[in-house]
Amino acid sequence: MIEATEISSVMRALADPTRRAVYERIVSAQEITVVELTRGSGVTQGAISQHLKSLKQARLVTERPEGRNVYYRAEPEGLVPLLDWMSHYGLFWQERFDSLRTLLKEIDP
Repeated sequence: MIEATEISSVMRALADPTRRAVYERIVSAQEITVVELTRGSGVTQGAISQHLKSLKQARLVTERPEGRNVYYRAEPEGLVPLLDWMSHYGLFWQERFDSLRTLLKEIDP
């Protein structure tokens, strides 16, 4: 099973709707700057920077400085803890549904 701190970090980062929207914009762009993320978002540049800090801590985005700009891009490997967690519980529930299906067939032939 995955480490609890990793999954908690990813879930905490994606739990905030504004942060999730920032992440989705980063995912849809190959690379994007804070200025571009701020433009049209209705959120201040300072708030965007705080959201980026959380996303970086969760390893969901990486940054690449170039001159005066910093470019952000999604880090697909950052979602692995979430995917592992979902896979684990997907199997758990599938087994439970299979057992329920068997039980219901036994009860009502």
